[in-house]
Amino acid sequence: MAAIRAHGRARGGAMQADDNEVEQEFGVPIPGRILPQEEWARTAVKRLPETGPLDFAAVFGREAPLVLDLGCGNGRSTLISALARPEVDHFAIDVLPVVIRYATRRGNQRGLSNVRFAVKDAETFLDRYVGDDAVEEVHLYHPQPYHDARQAHRRLVTPRFAADVHRVLKPGGLFVLQTDNPDYWAYMTRLVPHFFDFQEHPGPWPDSPEGRTRREIIALQRGLKVFRGIGRRRGDIDRARALDLARKLPSPTFRSRGPWCDLDRIEAMSP
Repeated sequence: MAAIRAHGRARGGAMQADDNEVEQEFGVPIPGRILPQEEWARTAVKRLPETGPLDFAAVFGREAPLVLDLGCGNGRSTLISALARPEVDHFAIDVLPVVIRYATRRGNQRGLSNVRFAVKDAETFLDRYVGDDAVEEVHLYHPQPYHDARQAHRRLVTPRFAADVHRVLKPGGLFVLQTDNPDYWAYMTRLVPHFFDFQEHPGPWPDSPEGRTRREIIALQRGLKVFRGIGRRRGDIDRARALDLARKLPSPTFRSRGPWCDLDRIEAMSP
């Protein structure tokens, strides 16, 4: 990558860069370069249909392996993968329109025709818009742990969610997980092996040692441990068995403790 020019007006920790520059947030470059406007792409899916599943080949205009980024935030992790793997299509969602606006702008400016961003919650998206055996990889970074026990029912990683991820993945497909919350991680590491051959990933990701996501960057800069793992879809679990497990396995009712509430506030300041 060419040398980074970091002039520009800072806002909320992110550099507002001019054409042909590289943006930064919290001192870490956002992947890719801002191209001349005539080379920009259109990455926004402004309206999803009422019913699915989506025809991803029609969405991208080609047949290609598909990666889902659930809760993509401002798009950093999606950009990293899409830039490194132009032969792979990436569909990224987040429930917050403001972060999808940032993600879309960055995808557009980098000319990424292999990326689409949409506003949608992960549960609905998997259930309504993703067919069986449709996806090579599902990535989930730092799902909200909901520290208030009264909101524990809103936690994303549940037995039914794990069963849905198992359903949409192709045989041998990958489920990539990451969090900085040890209580959530303890629950994940008990749940996920029922559906996936799961291994914890020691240390940072090689492609982005300073962080694949904004949240990871913040956590690492504050000396917190980040937990990472990769699961491969188990071939001995069929749909009926996965749904049976989803009914029997415990929900994520753990108590969340520690300094992560402060990180939530810092992260929410600006995408």
